[in-house]
Amino acid sequence: MDARTIHLIDTTLRDGEQAAGVVFTRADKIAIAHELVAAGVPELEAGIPAMGAEACDDLRAVIEAVGSERVLAWCRADSADLAAAQLSGATRVHISFPVSDLHLQTWGKDRFWVLRELRRLTVEAAARFHFVSIGAQDATRADFGFLKDFVAAVARTPARRLRLADTVGVAHPSRLAREIAELRERAPGVALEIHAHDDLGLATANTLAAFEAGAAAASVTVNGLGERAGNASLEQVVMALRVAHGIDCGVRTEKLALLSSLVARASGRAVAPERPVVGAAAFRHESGLHCAGLLKDPRTYEPFAPETVGRRREPFAVGWKSGAAALGAALRAAGAAADEAAVRRLLPVVRRRARELRRTLTAAELIDLHLTTFNLEGL
Repeated sequence: MDARTIHLIDTTLRDGEQAAGVVFTRADKIAIAHELVAAGVPELEAGIPAMGAEACDDLRAVIEAVGSERVLAWCRADSADLAAAQLSGATRVHISFPVSDLHLQTWGKDRFWVLRELRRLTVEAAARFHFVSIGAQDATRADFGFLKDFVAAVARTPARRLRLADTVGVAHPSRLAREIAELRERAPGVALEIHAHDDLGLATANTLAAFEAGAAAASVTVNGLGERAGNASLEQVVMALRVAHGIDCGVRTEKLALLSSLVARASGRAVAPERPVVGAAAFRHESGLHCAGLLKDPRTYEPFAPETVGRRREPFAVGWKSGAAALGAALRAAGAAADEAAVRRLLPVVRRRARELRRTLTAAELIDLHLTTFNLEGL
């Protein structure tokens, strides 16, 4: 992998909004688009014009806010969809074709139809738009022989990028990497894109595997928002590239926490505390051993500093698993003075109380327990 070959397409405003129950207002879409651009995300898939006049107006508003060169409109393989995209002011378009036998059967199509319409619609789209991307819907469940034929056919069209969609999240990283490497040989002049869903929790891993195999682009969403279990998440892919692969893909990581909060509010989908990178518990520590190590060097038990992604470092959580070092640090952070001997005396009291409550203690509860304990001892 090379930073020069990494291109991210954020589809929060399209595939993200397709999550059940999620509806972004136009103001939400403009605000999210502005923040994505400010964070350095180069391309936004921002809507489905064929959904109707309001969807077209929303897409037009996003285009006016951030520029048409950054915005992609999503279309089915239908001339009417292309006409709607043109009316919205889009200059870049993505056309999605079903390629698995299951999806072809579901939509009453066949392989001949796919190859015929691929040529016709890409020629039509190239006459209307500056950039054309083609999608292979349900690619990871398609017959691989037909998928290779489809990819080779795309290479003979005016399309400049091909999206391989793991539509129901069933791809395995090693198999996906092998297939992408083979597909690249079929179409060396076409940029391959991975579009991963997270049904098996493999969306980030599949995205990284695709990049390692030579894919040039990936679709992502903020917070992994998307249908069912969601999509590959922007923040996880960006930080995995940076930390695990040493690649800066151009996204300003200090903006990730802000983006996460903005999308969580707009979507009504709270971020799980344990969610990597942006979850509330991602940098929260209670274990005595871990806290003692962190006091000496934060890198001991953290892969990167919270400030890297726009988070502030929190005080240690104090509870059943706390040690003396963490308790002393928490007392000092709460404004209480306590020497080593006092901390040792207070520690079993804190642990017992946390076990009774079955949670960590608040700063106020810790101070109250501190005062009560030493008042009772006559100190």
